[in-house]
Formats: sequence, C-alpha cells, structure tokens
Amino acid sequence: MGRKKDKTINGRRKTKRKTTIQMIMEKGTLEDEIKYQEALKRVKKIKGFYTHLMVYVVINGMIVIANIQNLGEAESYFQFKNFTTAFFWGIGLLAHGLSVFLPTMFLGQDWENRKIRELMEKEKETKNWQ
Repeated sequence: MGRKKDKTINGRRKTKRKTTIQMIMEKGTLEDEIKYQEALKRVKKIKGFYTHLMVYVVINGMIVIANIQNLGEAESYFQFKNFTTAFFWGIGLLAHGLSVFLPTMFLGQDWENRKIRELMEKEKETKNWQ
C-alpha cells in the first residue's frame, strides 16, 4: 500500500514511496489541505527568522573581528561606533522574531481559525437577514 513499481536498477526493483503529505493530498479533505498550507506558511516564517538570525550572527561576528583589528594601541573596543550595526540590526531582528513567535504566544495557535469561523458565521447571519 502506498508503493508503486518504478524501475529496475541493477536487477533490483526500485520502489517509490509516497510521503505522508502526498497521501493526505490524495485522500484528504479540503480542511486537511488548508491545515497543510497554514503549517507550510508557518514553517517558512520560522525558517526565514532563523536564516535572518544566522546572517546577523555571521556578519556581526565579521564586523567585531574587523573592529578589533583596526583598534589603536590604547583604544578601548567598548565605543558606541563598534556596536551601532549590531544594535540597530538587533532591533530589526527582534521585531522579526516578535512577528513570527509572538502571535501564537498571546493569541494561541488556534486563534486564527476561531476568528475565521466567527467571521464566516457573522457573514452567514447577515446574508440570512437580507
């Protein structure tokens, strides 16, 4: 079940297994499709944040190394000019992180679905009155 004959390679049959996602897509309902698309969108947002975080760490690490190499003999590293990029970019990174993770903290994971159902029910009620 879930396997199809594909090709013979070196005398062995190669089977193609279907992923869970493919099976849901074939047999699933529209609700399953919607949940899958929502999960995919959420995963892409999280991946985007972690990519942003990795770039932030790498680039700011390179800036720290460059700043240390360009220090004068008795000059201290702890000057505002050495932290401006990390500080302001960090504010942007914080905003990105809050936009990805905060909605589920305060509103809950099912809030969006409940709100959609509520709005759809209100729409049905107004159409019934007209």
